[in-house]
Amino acid sequence: MEEDLFQLKQLPVVKFRRTGESSRSDEDGISGEHEVQIEGVRTELEPVELGDGAAVPKEFANPTDDTFMVEDAVEAIGFGKFQWKLSVITGLAWANAMEMMILSILAPQLHCEWRLPSWQVALLTSVVFVGMMSSSTLWGNISDQYGRKTGLKISVLWTLYYGILSGFAPIYSWILVLRGLVGFGIGGVPQSVTLYAEFLPMKARAKCILLIEVFWALGTVFEVLLAVVVMPTLGWRWLLILSALPLLLFAGLCFWLPESARYDVLSGNQEKALATLKRIATENGAPMPLGKLVISRQEDRGKMRDLFTPHFRWTTLLLWFIWFSNAFSYYGLVLLTTELFQAGDVCSISSRRQEVKAKCSLTCEYLTEEDYTDLLWTTLSEFPGVLVTLWIIDRIGRKKTMALSFLVFSFCSLLLFLCVGRNVLTVLLFIARAFISGGFQAAYVYTPEVYPTATRALGLGTCSGMARVGALITPFIAQVMLESSVYLTLVVYSGCCLLAALASCFLPIETTGRGLQESSHKEWGQEMVGRGSHSPG
Repeated sequence: MEEDLFQLKQLPVVKFRRTGESSRSDEDGISGEHEVQIEGVRTELEPVELGDGAAVPKEFANPTDDTFMVEDAVEAIGFGKFQWKLSVITGLAWANAMEMMILSILAPQLHCEWRLPSWQVALLTSVVFVGMMSSSTLWGNISDQYGRKTGLKISVLWTLYYGILSGFAPIYSWILVLRGLVGFGIGGVPQSVTLYAEFLPMKARAKCILLIEVFWALGTVFEVLLAVVVMPTLGWRWLLILSALPLLLFAGLCFWLPESARYDVLSGNQEKALATLKRIATENGAPMPLGKLVISRQEDRGKMRDLFTPHFRWTTLLLWFIWFSNAFSYYGLVLLTTELFQAGDVCSISSRRQEVKAKCSLTCEYLTEEDYTDLLWTTLSEFPGVLVTLWIIDRIGRKKTMALSFLVFSFCSLLLFLCVGRNVLTVLLFIARAFISGGFQAAYVYTPEVYPTATRALGLGTCSGMARVGALITPFIAQVMLESSVYLTLVVYSGCCLLAALASCFLPIETTGRGLQESSHKEWGQEMVGRGSHSPG
């Protein structure tokens, strides 16, 4: 007997942390940790530490619970073949950057071909942002009410249809209306991030969301290269039609997309959610957790009031300002880059603007090969931004990443006060754009993580709408205010980013190392504390 007891003491004992909501009562313990105690045997259990990036052993996939949540299943199944396929398909939707990049190519072409005055050319760009601003919240509400897949498919097909139709516009008024409708559809495409994030395990979430942002940069680069080939031969109409190619590919592949299992659970569709999880497990070659899937049904999804509950009020307001500042500064820098390159440096802008004023507003200048080259180099700065953000976002956290991006942009803006040469000017603009685009990408990681499934799409949609407000306002600073004072213009952008950096630091919740919350009726982070993770917040 003593020999058997001695052998029993030598056996390794594993302590499991409960990671999900369960139907168990509160009497099971406040901390959610359960230990097995055997009389006469040591009462403290030996915890098993998982290194960063280590997968949960298959034999330990939720072994002690009789129930599990979608979060538990996603973590146990891990990242695999299914997520790789999803990355490509949602990335095709995200490549709609081509529809945005085409504005900088289409505007000067129509200015020359249709002899449009400057204000009509500017209106062609503004109407796209108006469409995006007016629809972002609507698409978010649709995605929360009727499903992520539904909202994303409708918005992409809408954009595809009116994007192709734009190529057949006979007159200016037609193309103005059609591009506005294209903008209305583009407002829903960010919901691809919502769908994508809800299928990602915690440790892969930030990196994967940042990597599909690469599709945005690839889309802009492809648009410039396509314009170089198409514009001199086939013209702008064919460019508009061919620019819809990524969305056409998405339309052909979207039948493969499943609905988010998190959405299905919240809408009470347990069988569909379970079938989706089993499909992912089969494709990834991983086991499903043991037990029964927990349903957290919530009927009142996608309600604006849930963004302003006491727990989320400050987060929502601060995020709105952060997204506004991101777009305001990003698109402002794009507009300033053209002015600064053409003038040579900040000190030469005033004299150049006076020369431009003396010209007729109908003066026609087609884009040259050198212009396309400058567009291409400017666009390539997006890639370093992705790499820098990718490297720091899990090391220092989401909030500090956004704050750092705004601070670097602000610092580079202030350095533009110096009358530096063309080479130094190019380096400063390159760094500034890399970091402000990195801040934008960090916001796309943080926002879906901080809101619960019930309002995740709406939260992302309203933030995207605020970004479009910033994009609409920035031409009045980067172009109109620039005519009176270039230094005041730089102070506005620098000051705005300093405030945005402070707003990032004051965000109440750090989402690094945390699971996604399901119901808006529960405290944030209640469902899961990351396995083996070390949250900097």
